[in-house]
Amino acid sequence: MTALQPTLDGAVPEPARPRASDYQTWVEKVRPVFEEIARTGRRFTSYEIANERKLEDPPLPKTHWGTFIHRLAEDGLIEHVAFDETERPGGNHSVVKVWRGTRAARRGRAA
Repeated sequence: MTALQPTLDGAVPEPARPRASDYQTWVEKVRPVFEEIARTGRRFTSYEIANERKLEDPPLPKTHWGTFIHRLAEDGLIEHVAFDETERPGGNHSVVKVWRGTRAARRGRAA
């Protein structure tokens, strides 16, 4: 187990999420989770789902998460509906896209 260094205020940070070694294998693991969420019509950010479901990060999180989410949109599974501030630790309230399942996904007809 890796030791975590407390911050200056004494708080102990959350341990880093595990990281996958292969992008395609990672996609095969996490896509079913996002397909399930899309069928519900719930609004979400990728971080919310990854955090709630304890999903591992892809090999290159800064680029692969965006690539994956935009691929889901291209496949007609999700659609952009709003912007919000990120809840990701260290995100400094940057703006992120909010998504939801498309009408086709909610009816079980999306890719």
